[in-house]
Amino acid sequence: MMITHYLHKIASPAAFYLFCGRCLPWLIALFFIVLALGLYGGLVTAPADYQQGDAFRIIYVHVPAAWMSLFIYLVMAINAAVALIWRIKISEVIVVSSAYIGASFTFLALVTGSLWGKPMWGTWWTWDARLTSELVLLFLYFSIIALYNAYEDKRVASKAISILALVGVINIPIIHYSVVWWNTLHQGATVTKLDKPSIHIDMLIPLLEMAFAFNLYYLISLMQRARNEILKREFNSLWVKKLCQESSNE
Repeated sequence: MMITHYLHKIASPAAFYLFCGRCLPWLIALFFIVLALGLYGGLVTAPADYQQGDAFRIIYVHVPAAWMSLFIYLVMAINAAVALIWRIKISEVIVVSSAYIGASFTFLALVTGSLWGKPMWGTWWTWDARLTSELVLLFLYFSIIALYNAYEDKRVASKAISILALVGVINIPIIHYSVVWWNTLHQGATVTKLDKPSIHIDMLIPLLEMAFAFNLYYLISLMQRARNEILKREFNSLWVKKLCQESSNE
């Protein structure tokens, strides 16, 4: 009951704004620590791959970026449903704020995948099922951003992009299972398999550290974007005017 009350309280724009402000310094510090550990492990301590040599090290950017592109869209879809059903403003803010970050991660996954694909497959791009469905995901992110900016009334815009986010979620299982459903050049799962992951532990640990760092980066970017979006939406609210007055007095 206390948890529900706390979550209900933090869902208000003012409380969420202040909560993010308190968390950001700690998250930023943790991000740099985990990122340093992941980069050191991936670039220095992890052994070279027996087939790809040191070229495989792009995995420490490509794979976490690809994971984040899917994860962020799922976060958007969940918050889109919450926004449509319960009309919670913070969920609307999370949807639009996440779209920009998700698009960035998806673009990074496609670019690094292309760089990795050239020496491995002999081509920068192929209309492989995994690559094509990931490109569709990038277009979905762009569509959500464009649709949101097409409306002056941001509450109406939030409703429109929430519907689009829910429709587009059908692409997520297609991306995930594309290497199973179709014959593709893209390799299958090596970490998220139910049996033993087919990746050496010395390579796996830095990969998980980089994935955690990417999650932290998403959380930091989301909070910063959400705070800006809240201020834009609530600029006429008393709490925002009071906050501006306090800032000017300091």
